[in-house]
This record gives sequence, structure tokens and C-alpha cells, in this order.
Amino acid sequence: MTAAHWQEETRRWELTLRDGGRYRTRFLVTAVGPLSAPTMPRVDGVETFRGESFHTARWPHEPVSFEGKRVAVIGTGATGVQTIQEVAKTVGHLTVFQRTPNWCAPLHNSKIDAETMARLKAGYPDMFKRCQETFACFLHTPDPRGTFEVTPEQREAFFEKLYAEPGFGIWQGNFRDILIDRTANAAISEFVANKIRQRVKDRAVAEKLIPRDHGFGTRRVPLETRYYEVYNQPNVRLIDIKETPIERITPTGVKTSAAEHEFDLIIYATGFDAITGSFDRIDIRGAGGLRLTEKWARGPQTFLGVLVEGFPNMMMVMGPHTALGNIPRSIEYNVDWVTGLMRHAREHGLTRVAATSAGVTSWTDHVKSLGAGLLSNEVNSWMTGINTNVAGKQTRIIARYSGSAPAYRARCDEVAAKGYLELAMA
Repeated sequence: MTAAHWQEETRRWELTLRDGGRYRTRFLVTAVGPLSAPTMPRVDGVETFRGESFHTARWPHEPVSFEGKRVAVIGTGATGVQTIQEVAKTVGHLTVFQRTPNWCAPLHNSKIDAETMARLKAGYPDMFKRCQETFACFLHTPDPRGTFEVTPEQREAFFEKLYAEPGFGIWQGNFRDILIDRTANAAISEFVANKIRQRVKDRAVAEKLIPRDHGFGTRRVPLETRYYEVYNQPNVRLIDIKETPIERITPTGVKTSAAEHEFDLIIYATGFDAITGSFDRIDIRGAGGLRLTEKWARGPQTFLGVLVEGFPNMMMVMGPHTALGNIPRSIEYNVDWVTGLMRHAREHGLTRVAATSAGVTSWTDHVKSLGAGLLSNEVNSWMTGINTNVAGKQTRIIARYSGSAPAYRARCDEVAAKGYLELAMA
């Protein structure tokens, strides 16, 4: 879809597809995702490279071989971490270009036999129930204790336990204050930094892999399987592009300020234009022809993260200001709520459903107030709207609801239970 324009006279959306197709619909549900608009690095020469190259979000459908090849991976975010640890298994030589290191924790995945799978499936009802109760819809939820309410020995043992367990426990099930108290965050950051130093043999390389611009958990934590051990391989090299920036992509490889590097394959793990990027790539115009990009020029403004003032009958699934957390669980709730609203409109003969100015102001202010004091909202990341690969995305915004998932659902349920009276409907 390339365009969606609201038609007030018919109370319908007119949609245009890239192939020229046109459709009209009463309701428009955007399910474009917060991480689905890939971005390339803002360097010259990308189109000149004569070897294989692709963004991780545009991976070829046919198998890709790394054997005997000189491969470059640009980027060490969540996707870069996954890519690097896989490429390193068979690559001829791998060069990793890192701008900003990320805190990573072990995934601890393992094969699941039939007996274990049967046991897990039998526990699904309890798992889903648990996810509905926790802060971010994970099986994990913050430990009620503060970091310094226990002895140093107890604290270290707890960190070790979390580091050795599968999943996001070390991020989502840690002491309750690690994401709001600088001293507490420094403690877990130093613990993970020491793990990196233990796992990477070259001390200089280890230090480059330790983040200095943000604390552990203040950005999304990539989970890994022997990622750090990759840098112990003799055929793997790490280049810090803050020290030697990439000047351009050449026909044969990558030119930094220090040297030219030749490659057979370049993989761009350079991330996404997050949260609003997928909306920005569609020409969405609401009442009076107002563009959504103009409406959100100073940051998203929404009602419940689902509706936008001036854009009637448009409902967002996983739009800005919703409870991110465990995204599949959050999507499921959004879908049910949007379905309920459309059902209500149909059953009551309503053809126009819109957010009010008061409702949007109240919700947006609430979202901003919940974000106050969170260390994650002080750092540059896709969760705060900062993206150096996208022009105009260097202003920090509050793009997500930072309260608990149960609290978010309770507020949305309240609106529905009162017959959606907080919306303007006709």
C-alpha cells in the first residue's frame, strides 16, 4: 500500500497499492509493525558494490553460502548479533563493523525432544495466564527486591542465576530498580561487562564490545549463543567505526578512514526505522488532507496507542504508545480490542469513529509521565525514536507505553465497558 486517504463525504478510506490497485473501506486497521521498515547506512557507494549484498530484512529466499568467502557484517544490534554468530560458523573470513556495542545475554536455547515438547504444551494454559499477570507479558517479572537490599554475595549469586537461565529473565526478571536507579544499573552492567571480559580472550577486543553509552537493559537486550566467542576465532576481525568511520562502499568492499577492505559479500544489519517508520512510508492523510507525518512531526500523539485525532476509522495494532513488552501477547490484545470497537460500530450503525482532542492529550501526557525516570528514555535507541540512519530522526520522543501491561489493558477495557463514550462516534 502506498497511500491511504480519508474521504469525509463517504466516511471511507481510499487505498492505493503500488501496482495501481485501488480499494475503499470503512475501517482501516494498520498492522505495519514497529520493526518492519529496514534502513540502510547513510554512506555513499552502496549501489556500486559488485559482490553479493543485502539487508538482513531482505534476505534471499535461496540458501546463502559463506564458505571460503570474505564477508562483512555492518551492525551489531539484535539482528547483527544473530547474523554474526551464524556466519562465523562457516565463513572464510569475517569482518564486523561496529558503531555501537550492545549488552547481550546468553539465550541458552537447546533442542527440544518429543517428551519435553509434550510437557511444555501441557503447560500452555498456565503460561498464557502467567503472561497476562506480569508487567511486560513475559513469564518473567521484576523481582520485588532492590539491588542493594541484599548482601553482595546474594546479589552476585542472583545475577549468576539469571545469566545461566534461558530467556529474558536477566532483563525482565531482575531486581526491580535496575532500570530506574543508576547505581543499581551500574552493578548489573559491571557484572555483564565482566562476563564479556571472561569470554573474549583479547582484552582490547573485549573492551570494544562493552557498551559505554548506555547501561544494561536500557536498550533491548539481544540474546545470543556463543556470540562473544566468535571474536576468539582467528578469521574474525572487529572494526570500531567510531575510531575509523566508514567513508564509502566501493565496488570491491568498504573504505574506512584507515584502510580499504575487500569483500565477496556485505551484509547490512543496520536495523529499522522503528515505531513510526512503517507509517511514514505510506501517504496517510486524514480529515482535511492532514498527513500523518505532519501530525506526528513532534512525536506520536494517540489515544490508547490505537487511534489518532483527525484520522477517523483508522485503528492501529502495535502503534506508538501501546504496551510493547512481549509483542505477540500485546498484538493479541490490540486485535481483540480493535475487533470489539468495530463490532460495536457495526451493531450500532456507526460509520465514523474518532479520537477526541481531550482523549489524545490525556493519554499522550499519561504515556510521557510514565516514562519519566526510566533510564531507557535517556539513551539513544529505536525505542526513543533516535535513528542516525534516517534523516530527521534525531529528536528523542516517548514512543511506547512504559506502564504495566495489566494496567494498559485495564484502561482500554474501561473505555470499552463504558460503550466507547470517550470517542467521537456518529
